[in-house]
Amino acid sequence: MNPTVRTRIAPSPTGMLHLGTARTALFCWAFARRNGGQFILRIEDTDLERSTEENVQAILDSMAWLQLEYDEGPIRQTERLARYAQVIEQLLAQQQAYHCYASREELDELRKQQTARGEKPRYDGRWRPERAIGKPIPAGVTPVVRFRNPDFGTVSWNDLVKGPITISNTELDDLVIARGDGVPTYNFAVVVDDIDMAITHVLRGDDHVNNTPRQINIYHAILGPGAALPKFGHLPMILGPDGQKLSKRHGAVSVLQYRDDGFLPEALFNYLARLGWSHGDVEKFSRDELTLWFDLDHVNRAPAQYDMAKLLWLNGEYMKEADPARLAKLIEPMVAQRAAKPEESPGSPLSRRAEAGPGVRAPISPPLELVVALLKDRAHTLNELADEAMLFYLEPHIEPDLLRQHLTGKSLDAVREFAQAATTIPWQRTAIAALNKQLIGDFGIKMPQLAVPLRVAVTGRTQTPSIDAVLELIGRDAVLARLRAALDVVTPR
Repeated sequence: MNPTVRTRIAPSPTGMLHLGTARTALFCWAFARRNGGQFILRIEDTDLERSTEENVQAILDSMAWLQLEYDEGPIRQTERLARYAQVIEQLLAQQQAYHCYASREELDELRKQQTARGEKPRYDGRWRPERAIGKPIPAGVTPVVRFRNPDFGTVSWNDLVKGPITISNTELDDLVIARGDGVPTYNFAVVVDDIDMAITHVLRGDDHVNNTPRQINIYHAILGPGAALPKFGHLPMILGPDGQKLSKRHGAVSVLQYRDDGFLPEALFNYLARLGWSHGDVEKFSRDELTLWFDLDHVNRAPAQYDMAKLLWLNGEYMKEADPARLAKLIEPMVAQRAAKPEESPGSPLSRRAEAGPGVRAPISPPLELVVALLKDRAHTLNELADEAMLFYLEPHIEPDLLRQHLTGKSLDAVREFAQAATTIPWQRTAIAALNKQLIGDFGIKMPQLAVPLRVAVTGRTQTPSIDAVLELIGRDAVLARLRAALDVVTPR
């Protein structure tokens, strides 16, 4: 085989790209990049009934979003059917494969009898050539092709993650390698593909360990007993917080769903890299650092555990570092969608933008980039950030009882004075902060006794980012209008 390191990821488009496959793809990509090799994308689409073009596109979109660039591909198995048929004929000619005419009902009955005797269900080789001599071929049965597994000996490999593994051939039966319609099965097609694509390292999930001895025997049948084979490494499973295999009930969804839920690709990339691999105690690292550090020696043998809280924390850390302009561009459609809800005030800035007409990009006021810069440190996802941004783009619903609770005594007097003084000061955060500082001194109150009533009167909330920054972005006219309305509620004429 080519001495250049070549890895591959081979998802099946019977579903979306989920976390486990994405983690495997990332490890294969990182290993290839670390060793100056190549990373190949192959689409295993021979399950013709369940594979869909929609899922193929979702796989491609997921890889692109995570920036897992591949050097070759996507290579589709359905475009290689003639090659698989050629190798099937080779194995039949070598008497290392044979046609099996056992019906489904016959095999079901065999398994039932074996189970009743307490035996491991397995095919018994009844259509091996030496046992089929003189046996009539049943009418109406389309044969499958089975690989003739060696009867004796062992299959051994030094797993790159798990260490030495040995399986007795007596544990393996003659598996089907081509269905009646000629379409190859997984264990056969994957070997032909890996041979033809000169794959040097097969990294995949721990659930594939039982396939490896079967595939090694097929390698030897195709290439000869002394041929060099890829090196195999089986990555630890990903478990949910309850220790069970990760599933949707644990909150694990497809890669694209994480995108839609407001996660940044670099955060999910970083998180997946730490699921079963470590570089000391480092939790947060760049793509370049991963390709510099990644090796299989530090892949854990024990299962990894999915932790949504950790992913949210990591995403929040990346959001803190992100350029506000980038985040603003990402959440702009979300903000526009939220502003278009029926309860939206017709006079809100985003509503006015929509009213500007098709193709007209009226400016959002306040600029979304400034809003993002103020809020991004408080959000864990883009969706949270978009939700919080609506503070500046929708008219708030302010409860009269909340106003009466907070606008009392000296706080009320200070808010009234703020409303008067705010008409003349420069509408900048520093000037607003200076006015607030002056007012708490004049009225002998503490900052929360002014800031919270102002928040309630202007936003309908008791908690927001720094009040001076919030008021600056909402704008003088809107702030004064809301303050007048609030004061009318608590001091009716």
